[in-house]
Amino acid sequence: MFDLILTILLLLSWAASFTMLALYNLHIFQLNSYKPREQRAWFQKNFLPAFVGRNLGVLFTLPLTLFGGKAGMALSILLFGITAYLGRPRKAKKPLVYTARVKRMLVSLGLLMLLTAAAAAVPPALRLGPLSVPLGLGVILPVSHFFAGYYVLAANFINRPVEKGINNWYIGDARRMIREMPGLKVVGITGSYGKTSVKFFLRKLLSAKYNVLMTPESYNTTMGVVKTVRMSLKPTHEIFLCEMGARNIGDIREICDIVSPGFGVITSIGPQHLESFKTVENVVKTKFELRDALPRDGIVFLNWDNAYIRAQDPDRPAVRYGILREDADYFARDIAVSAEGSSFTITRDGKDYRFTTRLIGAHNVLNITGAIAAANTLGVPMADLVPQVRQLESVPHRLQLIRGGSALIIDDAYNSNPSGAKAALDTLGQFDGLKILVTPGMVELGAKQEELNRAFGSQAAAVCDYAVLVGEKQAVPIKAGLLDAGYPEKRIFVEHDLQAALKTVENIRAGDKQKVVLLENDLPDNY
Repeated sequence: MFDLILTILLLLSWAASFTMLALYNLHIFQLNSYKPREQRAWFQKNFLPAFVGRNLGVLFTLPLTLFGGKAGMALSILLFGITAYLGRPRKAKKPLVYTARVKRMLVSLGLLMLLTAAAAAVPPALRLGPLSVPLGLGVILPVSHFFAGYYVLAANFINRPVEKGINNWYIGDARRMIREMPGLKVVGITGSYGKTSVKFFLRKLLSAKYNVLMTPESYNTTMGVVKTVRMSLKPTHEIFLCEMGARNIGDIREICDIVSPGFGVITSIGPQHLESFKTVENVVKTKFELRDALPRDGIVFLNWDNAYIRAQDPDRPAVRYGILREDADYFARDIAVSAEGSSFTITRDGKDYRFTTRLIGAHNVLNITGAIAAANTLGVPMADLVPQVRQLESVPHRLQLIRGGSALIIDDAYNSNPSGAKAALDTLGQFDGLKILVTPGMVELGAKQEELNRAFGSQAAAVCDYAVLVGEKQAVPIKAGLLDAGYPEKRIFVEHDLQAALKTVENIRAGDKQKVVLLENDLPDNY
């Protein structure tokens, strides 16, 4: 009887610990957009903390259960219990969302756990004195615990036919809704960076004349777009602004097949998501899937400052915009950028229009110019756009200015890329005060990641009075770039997370100067 109780307690403690680890891996899988390939790549990068670190205590249960008798089983129960407690879900920047898909995966995970427990509890057994121990309790339980992350991938594989069927139904329904609104103008917006800002700005400008729907926040995946259409599109909407993100070739084409855009905006192209795209050429090909999806008379709006975009054949009626190239159709000139905002002039049909905005940075001027080009082409008079631009508000976490009690924060924490990071540093340079950079650097840049982060460090050295780097591993190339530029090491701090970095910022003495803090990128929990 006592043997049975020990066995049951061992299985329950294993189940508790396994569940905590499976939830952790499921959270990472959700952050990796349910992409098995990206999840496996994450496993390889994070082998020590994700596998060894979270299984260290469990590894000792194998010899304890097999050779430690009743005392060994009791210690194994304790180790599983401690591992379950230490592995419980913690506060996350973006917590696990229990969507319908996650709930279905949890059901499959539960079935796999039951099968594992059953396999562990049956003979053959190893008899050690008075105690008969099924080999599975000593071998299957700790080994399965070590591979909990792959159980998540197995559950995803099992559910794949169901998920595909459900997704196809939702996609078909969204496509039907778009098809039943022939008067709806669909504007696709994509780019390596800038697409969310242009989308927000364009919605404000178009609202002077039209009833506009846009994909919210960063809903730019296929299913995010489908959800927006099915939940929010109304017969009264006249324009649908559809942000289109991509991590792989074909992603934008897939979205275009659903929403059938008549207009497209390509905001930028650069070395972004190179871990999945591998080359910038693949990025170019994918972004221009939007152009290829437009009808022959569809209009594509192009950031003419971007060399990658200029090198491509528009192959459709094109409207070019920019702040550097005077041959752009919408060219912003006489730009004045300060800590108080920005102003610029655009000439159309022989008339000058002076625009002012509270938004800071030349990068924002470029994105606003793109929104002006699209809105004016879609029928909003230039004169009506002037007051709309004046009312524009910062897009959250994209060069958003936050005035605090002891510091002025330039929040550019949503994402980071080489062009955007340089623009953010340029914006920081416009301010008077003690300039402090807080950053974990840039990710998803493939083989160029170390090189580009090192260059970022060198650029920061020319602007910042202090650099607070987040993450010991992430900080290495940025710190090297700072030191390469002759930056004093005593002004560089490396902290393990953002909260510790912000505490360091608080402790930096500014004297009679105001602290101006640039938050450049904030990595999610899978980094």
